[in-house]
Amino acid sequence: MFGLSEIAILLVVVALVVGAKKLPELARNAGKAARILKAEAREMKADGTRQEPTATYTVKEAPAPASAPATAPAPAAEKN
Repeated sequence: MFGLSEIAILLVVVALVVGAKKLPELARNAGKAARILKAEAREMKADGTRQEPTATYTVKEAPAPASAPATAPAPAAEKN
C-alpha cells in the first residue's frame, strides 16, 4: 500500500495546502469521524442485522432510430 516515505510526503503536502493553523482542527474532525464510524460499525455488529442497500432498476429497450428499417430485408437469392 503506502510506505513510510509516501505517508511523510503526503503529510507535508497536506500541511502546505491546509496550513499549520488548521491542522489541529482537521485532525480533531478526522478523529471524531473515525469514532462515529467505529461506533456505528460496533452497533451494527451487535444488532446482528446487516442492511444491504437496495435499489430498483428498470431496464427499458431503446427505441430504434428513425432512419433504420424495422426489419432487415431478406437476402436476394442467387440465380445461376
